[in-house]
Amino acid sequence: MTTPLLELENVHTYYGKIHALKGVSLTVDRGEIVTLIGSNGAGKSTTLRTISGLLRPQQGDVRLNGQSMTRTPPHKVVEAGIGHVPEGRGVFPALTVLENLEMGAYLLTDNNEIKRRLEQVFTTFPRLRERMTQKGGTLSGGEQQMLAIGRALMQRPAILLLDEPSMGLAPLLVEEIFHTIERLNQEQGTTILLVEQNAQSALQVANRAYVLETGAISITGEAKALLADERVIEAYLGL
Repeated sequence: MTTPLLELENVHTYYGKIHALKGVSLTVDRGEIVTLIGSNGAGKSTTLRTISGLLRPQQGDVRLNGQSMTRTPPHKVVEAGIGHVPEGRGVFPALTVLENLEMGAYLLTDNNEIKRRLEQVFTTFPRLRERMTQKGGTLSGGEQQMLAIGRALMQRPAILLLDEPSMGLAPLLVEEIFHTIERLNQEQGTTILLVEQNAQSALQVANRAYVLETGAISITGEAKALLADERVIEAYLGL
């Protein structure tokens, strides 16, 4: 049996005394887009923060390529190949677009490789090339989301964690972001774990999906099948 690229096994995470994740188990295979959907407060962002080492589970294991990451500090998690684009984008507002992207390559010492990766990001997001000298804080919401994703791509992550990439964006920009997610996966082979409240769009681009309710996985399956699942339709698709 092939080892999943990312695996969570019976993960329990707490905020103080609040039991936020209650035995979450999921897998992401190489080359997949897997989406995690659920309502506000279900534990979606907590799951990503646990994977990236920002939160430490009290029980269970997080594995990348079969190696436990559970006790690994966040900067070592990044080095291991986990890229995290947090909810709210988290760009450096006082730095230019170029400087923000260069921050994503802080592990690299080869200037030629940094230039190659910058070119790839600018090919993926042509608008960032046009805004190269502009301060990150002056970009539109959609441009900031592109910048946050581009910064994570500079490290060439084994898996990209995307937390609510469509939040606060106009419908046309939402469509553009999801199209970009598809292209990153299909053209560059990027493996993606996508947390999204826009369940309809997330299920349309994903291979598989997990539904998280009050800190526990309640439904799992092929993403296209969940689009037709009455429980998902009633709770998350608003149809």
